[in-house]
Amino acid sequence: MEEVILMPRLSDTMTEGVIADWHKKVGDMVKKGDILADIETDKATMELESYKEGKLLYAGAQKGEKIAVNSLLAVIGDEKKVDLEKIKAAASQGVALGGPAASAATAAPAAASRQPAQAAAAEPVHSGLSVSADGRIKASPLAKKLAAEKGIDITQVPGSGDNGRIIKKDVDSYVPGKAAPAAAAQPATGGKPAAIPASIGQVSYDEVPVSQMRKVIAKRLAESKFTAPHFYVTMAIDMDKAVESRARMNEVSPVKISFNDIVLKAVAISLKQHPAINSSWLGDKIRINHHVNIGVAVAIEDGLLVPVVRFADLKSLSQIATEVKDLAQRAKAKKLQPADWEGSTFTISNMGMFGVDEFTAIINPPDACILAVSAIQQVPVVKNGAIVPGNVMKLTLSCDHRVVDGASGSAFLQTVKGYLEEPLRMMI
Repeated sequence: MEEVILMPRLSDTMTEGVIADWHKKVGDMVKKGDILADIETDKATMELESYKEGKLLYAGAQKGEKIAVNSLLAVIGDEKKVDLEKIKAAASQGVALGGPAASAATAAPAAASRQPAQAAAAEPVHSGLSVSADGRIKASPLAKKLAAEKGIDITQVPGSGDNGRIIKKDVDSYVPGKAAPAAAAQPATGGKPAAIPASIGQVSYDEVPVSQMRKVIAKRLAESKFTAPHFYVTMAIDMDKAVESRARMNEVSPVKISFNDIVLKAVAISLKQHPAINSSWLGDKIRINHHVNIGVAVAIEDGLLVPVVRFADLKSLSQIATEVKDLAQRAKAKKLQPADWEGSTFTISNMGMFGVDEFTAIINPPDACILAVSAIQQVPVVKNGAIVPGNVMKLTLSCDHRVVDGASGSAFLQTVKGYLEEPLRMMI
């Protein structure tokens, strides 16, 4: 029996995947457990494993191409016993396909459509070696991505790789041709002033494809913003004692503790006292979570990931610091697994490192709330009737009004404020 492999859904938000690399090519023998390909999703790059032995008879997409979830990705088996054309025809018509990998899903009506290449304004300067027989530009995914980021028309780049393939160094070293110089203004004649050029500027812009991650971010946050009625509560926190305590803790801590770690710990303890804030909106019911799993928003090159610190209320500051650093590093390297980003009950978004005075964040569904953490600012404050310098940080809680009321959100922030202004209380 052949193995028909459909593009798997590797995350709850995935609609299509990109073939980051093939480890096997058509005609290669495959053993059970071999890695067939690396698939880039909206959140991570993951390995696709074979569950059958045989020959790789078909690959549904080239390296760097997109393919929709449940579309035909590969076929493994005995070429003498497999009717490959019949399988491809069934996939194109949306007929359910057999085989171990396909038994749980049906094929999508068609693979992700290929966008036509944009017509070049000028003839390509490279030789025909960089263009395949079917008209596709032969370029590595990294070269295509780099060219898009730099606003370079890849069809104008000469390729130095195998068979004229365009690689990263070709894009790095490419210098666009200089525009023809503007015609010089005619000298004044007959005592008349020189003519003023009709235009002294040029319209210019870059267009880059929307990444898988950016598509999902746009979809989920738009749904959250326009379906969940947000309201916001802001409090200013006196961070003088937190600043002092952090310096003393880092003298003995095995890992460096950040202000974000301190905020996360204060939030985790506070959530146990305010279960309504630690809730999830599920449409026809509200789930009040007894466990505390805090999502930490991490900015990466392509967008945003939210890995989760599980049972944060039960962990020490040094444990939280170690885990957050590890999750952030793996998020930026796109090495997170689905278990790392699923199951949050509350989310923290910290932009303090950018010097932000105050901001609001969009709720990460199905969480009921998200906390926006701003920078610690040195400002004049009034203490004991006198104006003195102080360290102040603003926290803004975004709440889903379907789950949380204003009084509940305010009471939660007051509890967080109490822990941050007296950090020793978190140690008790």
